[in-house]
Amino acid sequence: MRWIGWICLGLFFAQAGWALEIRGVRYWNAPDHVRLVFDTSGQVKPRVFGLEDPDRLVLDMHGAKLRAPLPKPAAGTPFLKALRSGKPRPGVLRMVLDLKTPVRPKVFSLLPNEHYGHRLVVDLYARGGKQAEKPRQVEKLKAAPLKYRDVVIAIDAGHGGDDPGAIGRAGTQEKDVVLSIARKLASLINQSRGMKAVLTRKGDYYIPLRRRMELDRKARADLFLSIHADSFKNPKASGAGVYILSRRGASSEAARWLAAQENASDLVGGVSLDDKDDVLAKVLLDLSQTATREHSQALAREVLRQLQRIGRIHHHGVQQAGFVVLKSPDIPSVLVETAFISNPREEHRLRSSKYQWYWARAIQRGIRAYFHSHAPPDTILAAERRHVIGRGESLAKIARQYGISTRDLMDYNHLTGTRIKAGQILKIPLGG
Repeated sequence: MRWIGWICLGLFFAQAGWALEIRGVRYWNAPDHVRLVFDTSGQVKPRVFGLEDPDRLVLDMHGAKLRAPLPKPAAGTPFLKALRSGKPRPGVLRMVLDLKTPVRPKVFSLLPNEHYGHRLVVDLYARGGKQAEKPRQVEKLKAAPLKYRDVVIAIDAGHGGDDPGAIGRAGTQEKDVVLSIARKLASLINQSRGMKAVLTRKGDYYIPLRRRMELDRKARADLFLSIHADSFKNPKASGAGVYILSRRGASSEAARWLAAQENASDLVGGVSLDDKDDVLAKVLLDLSQTATREHSQALAREVLRQLQRIGRIHHHGVQQAGFVVLKSPDIPSVLVETAFISNPREEHRLRSSKYQWYWARAIQRGIRAYFHSHAPPDTILAAERRHVIGRGESLAKIARQYGISTRDLMDYNHLTGTRIKAGQILKIPLGG
């Protein structure tokens, strides 16, 4: 096979003369690949090559011994038919992966972390060659109409369960009022075309902070918004506030992920850090965090602007803090302090359904204003963008502004000519 070759992965052994042990073998099925993990006693440098008729992937490891049973792949496992071992010559352990179809392998090693020791990872991906031999199917896929999706907003009601949060003088518990506001906000969002809300907490129970981050990732959220009620020893303190992650908080979180890269898989805009060296992983993570903080800042400004319209603002500007729930590297995240529950007047408002709707509507308007200029390109909101024509603008200029052709702009708006007038509204198609 043309991809036969060597793949270098590290050093031979942790200490010269010691036998390398394979202490465990695990595998998982992912949507686009199969991953095998060999738990080893030290770093390993296997010789990796492929064989045909039948298709096999072979890993030869010098000085290694197998100390664990090999798993039997389930019948529905893609690519992988069986896993076996042998000794082609003295001092060499051979692992053979019997394949159902030709694959594109990716082999790399991982250093120990708090959960695992040394590991050798083998990812099996489909080879692209055979798929390219089906032009009719490819043409059919190209001709399929684009399907736009809703933007997904993860709404996180703070605290819950045995963590009541702040408690007002009248006994109002933060966990209850923020859940009520979160539910109202979710209702408003779900009534808005092109938007979908997901609640991280739907009842009176506690969710660990990092689990809340995991839930918004699982929901493929486009943004994350955590709702709280503030508290202070001075009962006169009042007003709303909006927070994003501080630079120091981002730096400490980056260090945490980079220290255990296996746990950072697919955290940076879908790009895995597992197989990147430390320098490249740090650069990718820093770029992702910088872009996310910029989007978080834009979202926070819009929400704060709407909150100013309904009441007092405690801080006239977006604040920064190291809140754990704001630390996703690629999901814009903000935390909203609706009011001070320690202030008797604001505590009364927090208990009021009418005021809860005020806060929910203000936050919803802020979210929509943010997506007006930051909607992901594959969403309904992006496809439905509007442009109000200003004086002196031409179709060609507007088309260039949105990165589309003049003809596409004309066709999308059913225009027979290029004459336009100020005040006229144009729909901007997806891709612009």
